[in-house]
Amino acid sequence: MNEDEIPYEIPESELHPSMLVRVLLWSLGSLALLLGIIGVFLPGLPTTPFILLAAACYARASEPFYRWLIANQTFGPLIIEWRRHHSIPFRVKIIAIILMSLTICASIWTLSALPWLQATLALIGVSTSVWLWRVPSRDRPAAAS
Repeated sequence: MNEDEIPYEIPESELHPSMLVRVLLWSLGSLALLLGIIGVFLPGLPTTPFILLAAACYARASEPFYRWLIANQTFGPLIIEWRRHHSIPFRVKIIAIILMSLTICASIWTLSALPWLQATLALIGVSTSVWLWRVPSRDRPAAAS
């Protein structure tokens, strides 16, 4: 898919004025993108936060990489939703929380000889799930307080 075929407007990038900072942001964005792609296939590794981090880094570091990531059929709509509305689709949140919970529970069960690591994994899982749950979803009305 090229830029002419993208059915939505791409949020602008804001390149950082320092070349050194752009190189560092590009490197961090590339690492985040790699981890996000691995997270698609490895259920314990969250994909969404890494892809959003990659987009944020590329938006400040490299116009071509930013546009390429935004144009991606899999990740582009998620990034657009986040950049425009700071929200994540409800279905994505539910799937992410379920897969992360299952994987962390399996890891905790496997690491029964290391209680400190079990507690650390539980803390990471709960805090990430709470954070993700609290991110708004435009496709689902907010619960009444």
